[in-house]
Amino acid sequence: MGEHKPVITRAFVLAAGMGTRLRPLTDALPKPLVPIFQKPLITFALDHLIDAGVNSFVINTHRLPELFVAFFAHNTYAEHPVTLVHEPDLLETGGGIKNAEPLFASEPFLTYSGDILTDVDLRPLIDEHFRRGNDVTLALRETGLGADIAFADGKVVDIANRLGIAGRYDFANIAVWSPTVFRRIPPAQKISFIPVVTEWIKENGRIGGVILNDGKWFNVGSVRQYLDLHRTLAAEEWKPYYARTPEWPLAVARNARVHPTAQVLGCSVVGENCCVDSEAKLVDTILWSGAQIASRSELENCIVRTHRTAAGTLHDAIV
Repeated sequence: MGEHKPVITRAFVLAAGMGTRLRPLTDALPKPLVPIFQKPLITFALDHLIDAGVNSFVINTHRLPELFVAFFAHNTYAEHPVTLVHEPDLLETGGGIKNAEPLFASEPFLTYSGDILTDVDLRPLIDEHFRRGNDVTLALRETGLGADIAFADGKVVDIANRLGIAGRYDFANIAVWSPTVFRRIPPAQKISFIPVVTEWIKENGRIGGVILNDGKWFNVGSVRQYLDLHRTLAAEEWKPYYARTPEWPLAVARNARVHPTAQVLGCSVVGENCCVDSEAKLVDTILWSGAQIASRSELENCIVRTHRTAAGTLHDAIV
């Protein structure tokens, strides 16, 4: 008989952010629903969690909640139940966790940011949480974007230098929480997870971590990062092992209309129901669903949003 591995079956996916740094892309589409080679960003998180054993999701929303309602119209994803929790006022991570308390039983759960794309192995994170009997176990990584987490001997000893200990690792936006966390967060308050966890550290809470430097990890935090992600995916032909969409990444949607004289070059993406007219040229340009490109147009490093039309010569533009 093989060793029994502990499984976490419920996850809280954080999707209530404002997406400010990704504007104007997020003016009409929440960041977690922004397409990556035509696949909404949040679905990578859901696929990843399903592969790790999760079978039930809670997702918080804030801006444009009706678009999440439409996307999860049957309250499911890949036949797994999805519960949307709307936050009229942003509560941040800590407050969001507390707000979702009624939806979680008295068992550990995962949190996962809905705006990252990664293929790190979640198994070591889950195993470490149970092996050490932790209250919280954070996924840590050397991302080059930040170094707020101080980590020693399997324990997180400080976050954001609140206790005077310099950090070396970044929080990879994935964590395992024991249900005891709910007792430590005040209700109906906007609060980050950082003060919650640092107070727990001061009171000798079991705050652990696992360094996950293997695999890919992308933060889609700006328009430049959004375009760079597509370049990287196209150049490296990278595909996460857990992807539930066999044809992904798909550069040109099957129902898109691209004129035979048009050129689609580099990491360009032509989404569903798009039309690229004669002699148009796209270089490293992303078309969201329903976008229209006029004849003889030339676009480079551009993004054309849903149902918008681009014409002429454009460089580094968002239409």
